Amino acid sequence: MTGWSTAICETNGIQIHYTRTGGSKPPLILLHGLSANGACWSAQAHALEGEYNVIMPDARGHGKSSVPDYGYRYEDHANDVVGLIKALELNAPILLGHSMGGMTAAVVASHNPKLLRGLILADPTFINPKVQREVRDSDVADQHRRILNKSFNEVVAEARIRHPDRSLDILEQSARARLQTSMNAFDVLSQPYPDYMELVSAIEVPSLLVIGDAGVVSLSVAAELQHLNPRFQVKQISKAGHGLHFDQPEKFAAVVKSFLSSISKENRL
Repeated sequence: MTGWSTAICETNGIQIHYTRTGGSKPPLILLHGLSANGACWSAQAHALEGEYNVIMPDARGHGKSSVPDYGYRYEDHANDVVGLIKALELNAPILLGHSMGGMTAAVVASHNPKLLRGLILADPTFINPKVQREVRDSDVADQHRRILNKSFNEVVAEARIRHPDRSLDILEQSARARLQTSMNAFDVLSQPYPDYMELVSAIEVPSLLVIGDAGVVSLSVAAELQHLNPRFQVKQISKAGHGLHFDQPEKFAAVVKSFLSSISKENRL
């Protein structure tokens, strides 16, 4: 993290903590998923910092950001991202979001068509209402409550059993992030999700959807989204689940770099 900096952005009545690689380069904002934080993007930031000023915020309720008593809808998360962009005076950033961060990025892009230069969605929470209810009614929040009572080493050990192919650095980053995630953050699961079909239809910037072969978004849903919006490209990464940038970090970075290069070429034409 040589040369990287951390700071606090005041927006929407709360504090958003973020890390940035810096430099006078095009801005690229990385949005994490539920129970992660900005530091979980470190491996990808290292791969991208040569050409981009990478900004990695902690969403409200996560990491070192504020933990308000309420306000965890996707619209709230999206407003925080817009507030960060404006506070840091970022000119036409590109958004990359995973899972919860992917849905957040889609909301930002669809509601603010002139704000961004490009969009990358990594297996976003594009799920139908039935699955939303199943997730809401599951024990996922109770599981997190139990994890908060465990030690860091215990969380790492359990993660190693679930994900034996992930590097120790990634497992440790994920464990730290998990232990820094408030129970309040899980309120995002109890809210009706935005209609992702409507969101995608309204997006006007070049966009990439990256999915795994065992993730949330299926190839059939990806094909629907491409039909709705011709600007959407789709790339599938093999041997990857929902945490595709953790499961296949090198392949994920290569896909992202290729898309970012295509945006740069398009802007020069």
